[in-house]
Amino acid sequence: MTTDITILTRELTPFEQLVLGLLCEGKTNSAIAHETSHTEKVIENTVSRAAKAFNIKSDPQTNTRVLLALAFRTHFGDAAFDKLGVECQHFELGPDGKAICHRHD
Repeated sequence: MTTDITILTRELTPFEQLVLGLLCEGKTNSAIAHETSHTEKVIENTVSRAAKAFNIKSDPQTNTRVLLALAFRTHFGDAAFDKLGVECQHFELGPDGKAICHRHD
């Protein structure tokens, strides 16, 4: 199965963006529910709706949360990973010898 995870069928709501940002930080539905003061069921439904927005379908060979995190990161950039302190992998040496990243200027 090939899924184009870069195309949204609709824009995400601000709450969906918040939930997916927390999902990208590796948080569980329970942790996201606690942090956002919602129930786990609300978070589960939000994740499911967001997956549908990216046309990600659940099946036994697909980890929906992983594809959803990749889709969110692809569409909204690497900002969701900045909080994790993960070094950018797009660094190049500039003319002055300093590391620069043209993707995240």
